[in-house]
Amino acid sequence: MKKHIGAHVSASGGVENAPLNAVAIKANAFALFTKNQRQWHASPLTATNIRKFKENCENNNLSADYILPHDSYLINLGHPIKESLEKSRTAFLDEMQRCEQLGLKLLNFHPGGHLNGMSVDDCLKTIAESINIALDKTEGVTAVIENTAGQGSNVGNRFEELAQIIYGVEDKSRVGICIDTCHAFTAGYNLPATDGYHNTWNDFDRIIGRDYLKAIHLNDSKKPLSSRVDRHDNLGKGFLGLNFFRMFINDDRFNHIPIILETPDESLWAEEIQWLRGKIGE
Repeated sequence: MKKHIGAHVSASGGVENAPLNAVAIKANAFALFTKNQRQWHASPLTATNIRKFKENCENNNLSADYILPHDSYLINLGHPIKESLEKSRTAFLDEMQRCEQLGLKLLNFHPGGHLNGMSVDDCLKTIAESINIALDKTEGVTAVIENTAGQGSNVGNRFEELAQIIYGVEDKSRVGICIDTCHAFTAGYNLPATDGYHNTWNDFDRIIGRDYLKAIHLNDSKKPLSSRVDRHDNLGKGFLGLNFFRMFINDDRFNHIPIILETPDESLWAEEIQWLRGKIGE
């Protein structure tokens, strides 16, 4: 199967439950938090957590290639205040190490923001430095930067800014991009229009490079084009519309990478995954 589709499932009760929650919605990819995403500190993973997680993945044919853990929302790898930056860098390293322990290959994260305390360029350089520090102390896990909607002082809403971060990363074999379709749309990329769709992905290939595309967050948007507001909607219920998702799911550029739903009504995930698979080849 070329398309690997899932959702950001709960890891409540232990990370080992996430693969089982993915299987319940007939997913062959999934995302998870390996710790509470709204707290700085978490108990270490136990040997039992790690063993059961790997067993539940293996028993259900869920490959690490299509598992996309997400780091804590608190982390800002471009923070302008030194003490806060160090706190974020320590937490990010912990997230990378948890992925190492679980045998995972990717860690998805929001790049951060300048908080009006430094220039955009300096923030992008700081983020790249933060990634370098974590990569130097880990092995086998790729840092996957997620594009933003451009709210407030967040950076990374333009492909040029994502490319600038990658430029500053020393080990380019271990850095990549996750494109969130809602974020891209509200950042100004007109994905629902046929010409806008093709221009967006051609621009990605030209500015960043297709090889850096490691994952997709597939979401509709409650807010209109260029609104710079991050509000996900379920497929076909927002401004992106069903025709965009038909185009997307038939695009070979998105074969063999995790495609993850973060749509707000979790009760629709199984139905949305089934609908997407049903549109392949139409």
